[in-house]
Amino acid sequence: MDGTRQRRRGNTRQRIQDVALGLFVEQGYEKTSLREIAERLDVTKAALYYHFKTKEEILVSIFEDLTQPIDDLVEWGRQQPHTLETKQEIVRRYAEALSHAAPLFRFMHENQATVRELQIGDSFKERIRSLRDTIIDPDADLVDQVRCASALFTLHAGMFLLQEMEGDPEEKDKAVLEVATELVTRAHRGAEGS
Repeated sequence: MDGTRQRRRGNTRQRIQDVALGLFVEQGYEKTSLREIAERLDVTKAALYYHFKTKEEILVSIFEDLTQPIDDLVEWGRQQPHTLETKQEIVRRYAEALSHAAPLFRFMHENQATVRELQIGDSFKERIRSLRDTIIDPDADLVDQVRCASALFTLHAGMFLLQEMEGDPEEKDKAVLEVATELVTRAHRGAEGS
């Protein structure tokens, strides 16, 4: 297959994912049909079936594509020295990955039963555990371990809880990142003192 045709197929797959995720967020996974996705794309259901047979296949593909940066970050973090700078960089990169995948995380937050039922929830939890393990010192006391885990959840909270607060979105993102970084920094210093 030539490169142009492959690119077109990739673009179609991406368009399907984007439209489906938009509908899943807008009206919920259960209330969205393949027919609606096809109509929104202005294609036949047969054309949609060429790429994805079910809504679940679409959702899993979205999840895998948008969470790949987390897997890459975990792999990168495992290969780095366990320094404060590495931990701070992991937090910064994770914040960036979250911002790029915001619609997926909004979907996951608003459709928790579906996420659990389709097993992507377990997969996501495992990714977060792996990420957490890259920033926790093996000898850290419990309080410092909680600080590291809390740094990740601070980033999650920033996506959902702070959106309703007044203020510039960029400034809110900076504030969330600063707090998450402070938690990891304090945990690292605590582990150094052990």
